[in-house]
Amino acid sequence: MASGTEFLRITDLHAFYGESHILHGVDLAVNRGEVVTLLGRNGAGRTTTLKSIMGLVGRRSGSVMINGVEAVGLPPHTIARRGIGYCPEERGIFASLSCEENLMLPPQVASGGMGLDEIYAMFPNLKERRASQGTRLSGGEQQMLAVARILRTGAKMLLLDEISEGLAPVIVQTLARMIRMLREKGFTIVMVEQNFRFAAPLADRFYVMEHGRIVESFDAAHLQEKMGMLHEYLGV
Repeated sequence: MASGTEFLRITDLHAFYGESHILHGVDLAVNRGEVVTLLGRNGAGRTTTLKSIMGLVGRRSGSVMINGVEAVGLPPHTIARRGIGYCPEERGIFASLSCEENLMLPPQVASGGMGLDEIYAMFPNLKERRASQGTRLSGGEQQMLAVARILRTGAKMLLLDEISEGLAPVIVQTLARMIRMLREKGFTIVMVEQNFRFAAPLADRFYVMEHGRIVESFDAAHLQEKMGMLHEYLGV
C-alpha cells in the first residue's frame, strides 16, 4: 500500500500488562477510508491491539505510525488529538448524565466533527431519548451513543470494540447501516468483532489474529476462498 494513503501503520508491536506479554510483533496497516476487521478467538490479542494504538496498555514497544507521526511514547490524550476515537467494549456511558449530556461531554480533538443535528439524523433513537438518563437507555441505544460521542469530537479514525455484542438483530442492522454511512463520509474504521456475520459484509480487509500475532490477512474479494482457513481459526 502506498504510504500516502495510509492512516495507520503498526510495525513489530509488542504489548504487556505487567509481566504478561500479550502482543508478539504485530504488523498491520490501514488505509484512509477503509473498514478493517480484526478477527480471532477471545484472547487472541485483538482488543489489546486497539488499546495499544491508544497507549492504554502497561507497556508497548515497536512502532505505531498515525498519519506519519510515531505514537509509541505519546500519552492517550495526545494520540486522541491525532484524530483517533476509541469505543471500548464496556461503552463508558455515564449513568448520572442524560443522553445529550453524555454526547456533549468529550472535548473536540479536531475540526470537522459532526454537529448535533447531523448526529441525530443518523441516530433518531438518540434524539428521542436525548433527555433520558444513561442508565435508562437500552443496550443498543448506549452503543449508538458511545459511537456518536466520538463522531462529535472530529476523530477521523474509529476503533470499535465488539459494538454488536449482545444486541438484538434489528439494532445490529442499524449499526451496520451506520458503518456503511461513515465509510461513505470518508471515515476510517478498525473493528474488533466476534460476530462474523455482522463484520464480513462491512469490511474492505481482514486481519486474523492468534496468540498475539497476525497469522493471515486478505481483502474482501478473497473472503470466500478463505472460509476454510477462517473455520479452522475461528470456528465460523
